[in-house]
Amino acid sequence: MRALRCDEPGKLSIIQRDLPKPSSGEVLVRIRRVGICGTDYHIYHGNQPYLEYPRVIGHELAGEIAEAPIGSPLRVGDIVCIEPYLYCGTCRACQQGKTNCCKNLQVLGVHRDGGACEYIAVPERNVVSASGLGLDEAAMVEFLAIGAHGVQRSGVGPTSRVAVVGAGPIGIAAAIFAKARGAEVSVLDMNTQRLAFCKDKIGVDHAFEVSAGIDERLKSATDGDFFDIVLDATGNPKAMMKGFSYVGHGGTYVLLSIVRADITFNDPEFHKRETSLMGSRNATRHDFETVLNTMRDGRVPVAALASHRAGLDEAPNRIPAWSAPEAGVIKAIVEL
Repeated sequence: MRALRCDEPGKLSIIQRDLPKPSSGEVLVRIRRVGICGTDYHIYHGNQPYLEYPRVIGHELAGEIAEAPIGSPLRVGDIVCIEPYLYCGTCRACQQGKTNCCKNLQVLGVHRDGGACEYIAVPERNVVSASGLGLDEAAMVEFLAIGAHGVQRSGVGPTSRVAVVGAGPIGIAAAIFAKARGAEVSVLDMNTQRLAFCKDKIGVDHAFEVSAGIDERLKSATDGDFFDIVLDATGNPKAMMKGFSYVGHGGTYVLLSIVRADITFNDPEFHKRETSLMGSRNATRHDFETVLNTMRDGRVPVAALASHRAGLDEAPNRIPAWSAPEAGVIKAIVEL
């Protein structure tokens, strides 16, 4: 079968591999869609912190059941998405239901070869039915679930004033699910095209271009109180540190971003505001189900999100171009 591999930073290729043979308790999935995300671009550019080369990429996966164990509720031909976080189930985090931060976690396409290939065998517990939805929708569940998880951790509610900093796919996901909870949502970014997308396609309440005078503009727009909840999705250490100042008194700051850096903050301000600081890693099965149900309710603009696409054989040439900001990519999908 064909697979898309990043051989080393700056080099992608299509390789041939043997078809996988599912072990006991595993499901064989024929991959039909692969969403390309920031992690994949980071792998290509050589700045993903948890990876060794070469690596078959791909963790935003949708496909059809090709083979399932006897007794499984899954049937051949079912459309599914894949929870790409392979957790041990036995560590203390897993025992507490926090499988997304398993001590021994391995993520497909990062710690082990991923799903940008024609077939993959994965544990049945990592396969999620996407009944009633299409392949494009199923391919978007994973990145949307990351945003949904951060929103759920933050405690966003109908009276919350929320700022999402960074309008890439994860920031967009966070904005979608904060809006779904009834919050007043502002999005901050330097990219005016993405801000327009958030206003026009997601219906956020406010969009702020990050430029000169942004602090005063935010202060004025919030009567000096700033935000109850701030979610950072910038992937930029300076922006992550700056975000502390946007959290109002008694507020919560959620870091969806992960960077190769130390993040610092002013302790007197942190304590004065009694800020709650949270990391948010990956997503859980509950988050996947939240996304699927929100899609079924028609509250996720899937067609608008899928901005670019290509076939598997085209991907080695397309992914470098898609990674450039000027490409205007919201979500690129590789079709198989």
